[in-house]
Amino acid sequence: MNAVFIIDKPSGLTSHDVVNRVRRILGERSVGHLGTLDPLATGVLPLVAGNLTRLAQFYTASEKTYEGTIRFGFATDTYDAEGEPTTPAQSVVLDRGQLDAVAPRFRGVIEQMPPPFSAKKIHGVPAYKLARKKKEVSLAPVQVQIKSFEIMSCEDDMATFRAHVASGTYMRCVAHDFGRELGCGAHLAWLRRTRVAEFDIADAHTLAELESASRQGSVEDLAVHPRQLLPQMPSLTASEEIAASVRSGRAVNLPDFSRAKQVKVFYGQSELIAIATRVAGTLFHPRIVLAPEASLQSVAPAGR
Repeated sequence: MNAVFIIDKPSGLTSHDVVNRVRRILGERSVGHLGTLDPLATGVLPLVAGNLTRLAQFYTASEKTYEGTIRFGFATDTYDAEGEPTTPAQSVVLDRGQLDAVAPRFRGVIEQMPPPFSAKKIHGVPAYKLARKKKEVSLAPVQVQIKSFEIMSCEDDMATFRAHVASGTYMRCVAHDFGRELGCGAHLAWLRRTRVAEFDIADAHTLAELESASRQGSVEDLAVHPRQLLPQMPSLTASEEIAASVRSGRAVNLPDFSRAKQVKVFYGQSELIAIATRVAGTLFHPRIVLAPEASLQSVAPAGR
């Protein structure tokens, strides 16, 4: 099965848990995700299956959009609601003007210290494994880009926000650092990812919906149409001759795409057979071949 699904991840499951569930539902071993979500978080988790797992390399720097809630009054060791308090609890009544004054410090290119409970590796060991054993976690700050960060509302000790960030940004850190700026401590109480690259929450499906569709034999109706993938790349509907060359990994001449760096190559309307990269002039070489044989068909609805 070659397909892409947008899953609305529930809270309490790791991204790997979701991948395992989908492997069982689809009966497909080759399934991966396009960007980890913390167990607490919900929302957009794009999954790639079959040969389309090879598309993951094009999504390593995907931008993301979030909605969430920060609780002020105390910090936690995980920087979110699942952790243990690390500062004494304070009674806090938020002032919207104060929040709006601090929010700009979390926009643009900033330095961010990754949380100790993260997948960042220290001498090859994930930081969270060391943190769980109460061992010292020494991480270096990294530059991240926060393209927008807006406080939407506040009530008592809770503030809601919306953010659009570049890859590698930890919203848990934003919550933690916001509390430090105000001097009262804070942590991420709730987080929902509403967009990753071209994948939007409006098009997401729950695990229950995917399972139901699998039982009814209509799981292809929930797949993202391949034409919607990687919209920044132009698409070519290949002739029999070009498709045969591409499937066998041979370079092809594409005079209509002289200004493109990469092209999505389709056979028919829904079979994505390759991503081709321009090597010189109008000569393109298949960077990855997704359907080396004509018998391999992508799973995708015909009319979406």
